[in-house]
Amino acid sequence: MSAVFYLFLLSMCLLIGAAGAELVPPQNVAMVTLNTNYTLKWDWDQSAAEGHDATFTTQYVGRYKLEMKNHAKSWIPVCQNKPHMSCDLTVLDMEYLGEYMIRVRANVNRNHSDWVMIPFGPDKDAALGPPTKVDLATSGSGLDVYITDPLTSTNSSMRDHIQALSFHILYWERTEDKQALRTVLLPTNTNVVTLPDLKAWTWYCVSVQSRYEFYNKTSSFTSPQCLQTEGPVPWWIIFLSFLGSLVMFFLLVLLSLYVFIRCFKTVKSTFFPSGQLPKHFQEYFCDSPGSDVPRLLTPDSEGELLCHKVTICPEPVFLEIHDPPPEALLEPESGLEPDSSGRHSRQGSSGSGDSGVYSTEGGSGQRHPNSAQSSSGAEDSWQGPIKPDQVKMLDMAPDLKSQRPIGDEFIVDVCV
Repeated sequence: MSAVFYLFLLSMCLLIGAAGAELVPPQNVAMVTLNTNYTLKWDWDQSAAEGHDATFTTQYVGRYKLEMKNHAKSWIPVCQNKPHMSCDLTVLDMEYLGEYMIRVRANVNRNHSDWVMIPFGPDKDAALGPPTKVDLATSGSGLDVYITDPLTSTNSSMRDHIQALSFHILYWERTEDKQALRTVLLPTNTNVVTLPDLKAWTWYCVSVQSRYEFYNKTSSFTSPQCLQTEGPVPWWIIFLSFLGSLVMFFLLVLLSLYVFIRCFKTVKSTFFPSGQLPKHFQEYFCDSPGSDVPRLLTPDSEGELLCHKVTICPEPVFLEIHDPPPEALLEPESGLEPDSSGRHSRQGSSGSGDSGVYSTEGGSGQRHPNSAQSSSGAEDSWQGPIKPDQVKMLDMAPDLKSQRPIGDEFIVDVCV
C-alpha cells in the first residue's frame, strides 16, 4: 500500500515539473492592417525566459490547404526566430479576396511554446484607409470636391480591389458659433462632386470618408479643408479695383519719368559737362583744332611742341620827297608868308601848287595837279644855273629818290 502511494507522489512531481518547463505562448495576437499593409503583433512575458534570449517564429498558409492530409508541410515561414514581437506580412502580397491562417510561437533555449493561430482575410479583416487627397475648387457659387482614392502598398488605387468603394462628404458653413454649426452628409461613388445650394461669398469646410458597404468598413474622415465660394462681384469692389488700378498706373508712370530724368541728367553731366575748357586748351588737347574729342597726353608730347619767337614792332613811317622846280628854290611864290615855325603857308584858296614833299601820316590820299607840273618843271631846268642853296637840295635828292614809293593816300605836303 505504501509503495503505491509513493509511486503516485512521484508521478505527480514529474507532471508538475514538466508543466513548469513549458513556455508561455504569445498573448493578444492580432493583425494591424490598413488597405494592403499587414502586420502581425503580439505580447509576451519576458520573465518566462528566465534570463535567456527569446525569439519568435511566424508562419502562414492558405486556409484551403488545411484540409489536405499533409497540411503540416504547407506552412510557409515568414519571420523565423526573430527577437521582435511583430512580423510584417505586407511583403507576402496576399490575395485580397483570399483566406489565410497565421500562427506564431515563442522560442527559448531550444524550447518552444504552443502555436497561437488566427484566421485572416484581407477583404473582410483589413481596415480601409481615408482618401489620399481632397482638393477644393470654386464653381460659381458652388464648390467642386476632387477626391483621390486610397492607395495600396504599391501605390495603386484601392478601387482595383474594392469595386464598390464609395465616399461620404461632410461639409458645413464655417462660423464662430459652434452651436449653430449644421453639417450635411453627401454620399457619392464618384471622385468629383459639386456641392449644391451654397451661399455666395461664404466660407465652407469639407471632410471626406471612405466606405465599403459590403463589410461595413469605414475610414476616418480627412482633415477639414475650407474655401470661399464666389458669386456676382459687388459694384463697390469693381470701383475700388478700378481706382486702385489708376493709382498704381500713375505711380508707375511717375516713377518711370523720375528714373528717366535722373538717368538723362547723369548721362548728360558725364558725357556733356556744363563747364567747358578754354579754347586754347581745347585746341591743344584735341587731335585737330576742329575736334571736340580730347586725346591722351603721352610723355613725349613736350618734345613734339614747336615754338617760334615773335616780336611785334610798330609799322615804320616812310617819307616821300618830290624835287621842286628850280624856280621854286630861287624865289618864294607869291602869296606865301612865313609862319612862326619857319614854314611857309599857302594863302587863299587860289594857290593850288604843291610843295613836292609828302608824308605817309594822315595824308588826304589825293594829289594836286600842280605836283605833276612842278616835277616836270624841275627836269626841264636841271641844267640851268644853280645857287648854293639849290646845290644842297640837289645833293639830297638822290637819297630821297632811292626811298620806296608810298601810296598817294599816305602823302602830305612838307615844305623844306
